[in-house]
Amino acid sequence: MTGRIAHPKVEKLIVNRWSPRAFDGSEIPQEDLDVIFEAAGWAPSAYNVQPWTFLYARRGDANWDLFLSQLIDFNQGWAKDASALVYLVSDKYMRAEGGNTDNHSHSLDAGAAWMLAAIQAQALGYHTHGMTGIKFGEAEAALGIPADHRLEAAFVIGKAAGKEILPDFLQEREVPSNRKPVNEIAKAGKFS
Repeated sequence: MTGRIAHPKVEKLIVNRWSPRAFDGSEIPQEDLDVIFEAAGWAPSAYNVQPWTFLYARRGDANWDLFLSQLIDFNQGWAKDASALVYLVSDKYMRAEGGNTDNHSHSLDAGAAWMLAAIQAQALGYHTHGMTGIKFGEAEAALGIPADHRLEAAFVIGKAAGKEILPDFLQEREVPSNRKPVNEIAKAGKFS
């Protein structure tokens, strides 16, 4: 489907997932968003604390302009045509009655939740595009994110459109990218 080549045992949903920038601007039903977020909630997390929160806006709703304005200008230029814009936030602490302790894996756990959201979106016929091109420092205040939480990233969800809707300089980049071979990302034994 994407022209990528992977070991035949690698799940096709994973291989076919990619991050387009051209979206058709169509609406996404709330039910589909709820399913995507529920799937994300099945991600593993240390001590099962599930430290993630997804803040979202649907295209055209009361929060859309605020959410879009927290992206850097480059990302605003193409993300405006997505169906939903989501900010992923993680809680830095494991909260308990006896007191809070640092959650060393809050970012990792939130990343696992994002990946399940992306795979579920793909299974429903949507595409996602994750980004860190956010106005960090400004976005946390604008979105009301408390200091004991971390804004991790943002992502959009939508139906892919033809690349011709993008500016010329982005059209050539509107293709699935390949990945490093396993021998470059996995090492038996020590790092060096």
